[in-house]
Amino acid sequence: MFKSTGDTMIQTAKQGGENTRELILRTALELFRGCGFEITTMRDIARAAKVATGAAYYYFPSKEAIVSAYYQQVQHTHSEKVREAWKGESGLRERLGILLHSKLEILKDDRRFLGALFRYTGDPGHPLSVFGKGTEAQRAQSMAIFREAIGVAGLSEEMRHLLPPALWLAHLGMILCLIYDESPEQQKTHQLVDGVLDLLAQAMEWTNSAFVRPFIQPFQARVLNMLQHAGWA
Repeated sequence: MFKSTGDTMIQTAKQGGENTRELILRTALELFRGCGFEITTMRDIARAAKVATGAAYYYFPSKEAIVSAYYQQVQHTHSEKVREAWKGESGLRERLGILLHSKLEILKDDRRFLGALFRYTGDPGHPLSVFGKGTEAQRAQSMAIFREAIGVAGLSEEMRHLLPPALWLAHLGMILCLIYDESPEQQKTHQLVDGVLDLLAQAMEWTNSAFVRPFIQPFQARVLNMLQHAGWA
């Protein structure tokens, strides 16, 4: 009986902690979106969430830690959505379209917030730089979903290694376009995605042809070798 009561109390406390963490995260993101990332402080977040400032720091040591949790949340939501939408879909063009368009839909309400974060891209030491050590785990997860997207296509071994980092870099450019896109529902960015995917599908068909492949393979192997030395493949 005592063990059962103790287990219940531990579970209740754990659930309470998860709820508090989620509340702080949700409140912080609302402030980042409405007031801006730079001017929002941890004290502001704690006050808006109606928790002690120490509690906010307990769950998130810094604003950067909150953004890292946001990145993780986006990646998790994105992976679930695309895997559900991929069921029964085997075409490369279609799978990549689902992947990229769904990512833009997830991020469309965070354009101002993301614009503030993009300024850290060029600082390799900043924990929020998309190319830095602080986002290495999220970067790997994002590339993994691109790798999963091309897994059904009849691609060469070189292209299976080359495409995920190339597509990941391209999707960063598309997110940047989304940030600046003032068209209704950011349709210009979605149209850009479709145009790029059409070109990619044509290029894949061309490079996989029996006539062209012997000429293009050495080039692909060289680029792959360069990326591997740089730690990108």
